[in-house]
Amino acid sequence: MRVLFVAMADSIHTARWIRQLQGQGWDLHLFPVERGRLHPELRDLTVQDAFGCDGSALPDSTRHVCLDGREAGRDRAAEALTAVVEGLRPDVVHSLELLKAGGLVLAALERLAGPRPPWMATNWGSEIALLGRLPQYAPALRRIVAACDYYTCECERDVALARAWGLRGEALSVLPNAGGFDLAALETLRREPTSSRRLVLLKGYQGWAGRALVGLRGLERTAEALDGYRVVLYSPADDVALAAAVASQETGIPIDIAGERSHLEMLALHGQARISIGLSLCDGLSTSFLEAMVMGSFPIQSDTGCAREWTQDGVNALFVHPNDADGVAAAVGRALGDDRMVDEAARLNGRLARERLDAAVVRPQAVALYERAAARRSPAAGP
Repeated sequence: MRVLFVAMADSIHTARWIRQLQGQGWDLHLFPVERGRLHPELRDLTVQDAFGCDGSALPDSTRHVCLDGREAGRDRAAEALTAVVEGLRPDVVHSLELLKAGGLVLAALERLAGPRPPWMATNWGSEIALLGRLPQYAPALRRIVAACDYYTCECERDVALARAWGLRGEALSVLPNAGGFDLAALETLRREPTSSRRLVLLKGYQGWAGRALVGLRGLERTAEALDGYRVVLYSPADDVALAAAVASQETGIPIDIAGERSHLEMLALHGQARISIGLSLCDGLSTSFLEAMVMGSFPIQSDTGCAREWTQDGVNALFVHPNDADGVAAAVGRALGDDRMVDEAARLNGRLARERLDAAVVRPQAVALYERAAARRSPAAGP
């Protein structure tokens, strides 16, 4: 089978999803959606590059094909993708993310002169649930959802939204967008029990969706309870890192900044953490939430994603409003003070991880998506 991915080529989520399909004997190709660094964990595939991406960190097993020496604009990128589709004749085209990747695939397939290959479109994060409410994005998202042959996402909420938006193709299995985890290999990175851990992790995203500064304010308000603990802030923007430095000086809370880490190093941090905090105006099935579950850290999440489809508030997670620093402080205080809750949550979440997140469970389901798409003609493709 030949699969052509259209995706953000600098994303670890892209690399992890594709990696689980390796070893099938398939011919895998990736068309980046924009200029940037090609992620070093992209392995055993061919990158069809119309943007002049930086491939200096790619492993030897990845072939980097530069389609043109000039940087592609959006229209030329669509033309280049059309030519790649015509040349490769893939069994499946898969866009990982809707607006950039899905929009590019739609533009390319509209230019296609011959038969159209099956198109699988995946919703990432809060695209449908948040951006779909905004008039500057909603029309494009609706066109993409209505035009794809197969649709995938990581929560039932987004299946219902896609159908409400006019999805004519088939909604396939709900799976985590970054694939599964090698649970057996991660066992040594978990410190047991969770109640013995003295680390709190805070996701540092702050912007149109991320609310790290709210999390930081919440931690400031629990400074006394955090005595003896260390806070690690990961992936922060400069303003968040600056606010963390000021908060540390004013409260005495040790706050370290975690720079760029490999995925394994991030999992190791979750494996040392008692609490992992992730706040966002909206999300899908947050990858950091899943990482916390897998590694036994107690998740505190904004109640705006799909985590409630997996966990129960007050049992194996705590949910807060993304703009409520007092709510964050209350949740942190509860998770710091209740050893029994965090240890029982680690047990329950570990069982969920074995049932739904182990790579041995997720990988066959992911492979089946492509086999189904390649074997059947979708209603969206027409006669």
